[in-house]
Amino acid sequence: SASSSGRLRARLRIHHRLYFAILRQKPKNTANTHYFSIDDELVYENFYADFGPLNLAMIHRYCCKINKKLKSFSLARKKIVHYTSCDQKKQANAAVLIGSFSVIYLKKTPEEAYRLLVGGNNTYQPFRDASFGTCTYNLTVLDCLCAVSKALQYEFFDFNTFDVDEYEHYERAENGDFNWIIPRKFLAFSGPHPKSKIENGYPLHAPEAYFQYFRKHTITTIIRLNKKMYDAKRFTDARFEHYDLFFVDGSTPNDAIVKKFLNISENAEGVIAIHCKAGLGRTGTLIACYIMKHYKLTAAEAIAWIRICRPGSVIGPQQHFLEEKQASMWAQGDLFRAKLKEQQNGKDKVGVTRILSGVDDISINDNKTNDKPENHMYNDDHYPNKNEMTQGDKLRALKSKRQARAATTGSIKLEENKIHTRSSSQAVSRIILESSAQSAKTSLKPSAVPGVGLTGSTKRTTRSMAANSSLRSHPLNPRLASSLGNLHALTSDKDAAQTSDANSGARAQSYSVTQLNNSNVINNNSHSSSRRRAADNGTSVSPYAVRNLSHSHPVSANLSSRSVSHFESIQNHI
Repeated sequence: SASSSGRLRARLRIHHRLYFAILRQKPKNTANTHYFSIDDELVYENFYADFGPLNLAMIHRYCCKINKKLKSFSLARKKIVHYTSCDQKKQANAAVLIGSFSVIYLKKTPEEAYRLLVGGNNTYQPFRDASFGTCTYNLTVLDCLCAVSKALQYEFFDFNTFDVDEYEHYERAENGDFNWIIPRKFLAFSGPHPKSKIENGYPLHAPEAYFQYFRKHTITTIIRLNKKMYDAKRFTDARFEHYDLFFVDGSTPNDAIVKKFLNISENAEGVIAIHCKAGLGRTGTLIACYIMKHYKLTAAEAIAWIRICRPGSVIGPQQHFLEEKQASMWAQGDLFRAKLKEQQNGKDKVGVTRILSGVDDISINDNKTNDKPENHMYNDDHYPNKNEMTQGDKLRALKSKRQARAATTGSIKLEENKIHTRSSSQAVSRIILESSAQSAKTSLKPSAVPGVGLTGSTKRTTRSMAANSSLRSHPLNPRLASSLGNLHALTSDKDAAQTSDANSGARAQSYSVTQLNNSNVINNNSHSSSRRRAADNGTSVSPYAVRNLSHSHPVSANLSSRSVSHFESIQNHI
């Protein structure tokens, strides 16, 4: 409804005292109403023309903010109005936030939450992919709310235990650039490089940089989708399984790759870490196939959830590919669960191996033909010219530059050419990569480096825009600091936060040199460390790592029970 002053375009009641409003002007609080906006606090960092949805950390921070206001004694008798501007992109992101709160905390269905948001004939601009060209696929606010609802149903996240500091720390390029898509199942990360170094301003990490974190989180399997930038033996010598499922950057996988990926995922001993060049397009596409098959999310819901977890994922033709694959993935999932149910009821004594082999026999009719021989599937010769920047190169460079700019200048310029200021407490961090906890102790004495620890400076600055905001950065807790493994952060001294932007730029240059010098520790010791560990254990390659992807690989007997228990939880929900 419109107000007499013309300032109020629409106000929608969400729940009791909670309202959502679209306003033309900034309102003033009254005796009965408290207004607040997150338009300049929770800001999406775009790659190109993409503008949302906001990530999981922002949804969490928003929900905490709403809960705090609703429980506030001083606001107990007031209406709480979340208002947004007439900017359609801000409206869409704000709608996803308050809609997600309705789904998670008010226990509304996605459709109920969405109906409240579109009252008064409101419409919201659909989200788009992180590409430069014309948008060919629309992702709606309702798609995002459905994704949050399904993710909540299948326990992909739990805000009672969600660690927002850890999420924001590890998504930064210098801290590993990875995100959990499905906890205890899939982690998506940016592709490792032969050596830890800084290239064109982007921190590159050697495989050894991830070992300690991966082991702590029971990651046993690595799947590489891009061309070979590092020797797979770096992982297999360290007792990780490693598989290559190459397809060209920005393209879609053929049937054989999808089938192999699902087979590996359904038989993995532990958690799976997947990467391509940037860990966005190809990585998100294959994870979405698994989600559609085993959780029966729609293609749009799978894309929405993966982007909420890891913004920028699934790009261009990959979106349409998933729409085409949805029916076949659902059919395969139905057959898988039917056979699993028969086995659990004692009607089929053969076990999981037969279940999986039955699923493998399904033909996937996507009307696509692969005109390249099977042995070319992982051949780097079909990759674009090495001197050309691929889609993954460009996306990774954009992510690094915007994070570095935010950390060194305290601001980031978005496509609307608006400057969003950062908290001045967010100083530049220096990163030291180490090959193991032991090498960390011997190569870098704590007493030799003042100020060892973690602060909010190591976090990705995609949230609080105002220094005095209730959402401003806080130091990382000791538990997170102890979990960093090989991706340790050294913060600048306290005075560094008070220096000028010019000095911040100089610090950034010093930071790069320091990080590059310290990365020599992991580069020089990586091969000798892995060989020594292998020798101590009497083997050089994991028994699981010798599987040849050109042949079938059935489920090992000792994995059957794990496979059954993993899919039992899914069966209970579907």
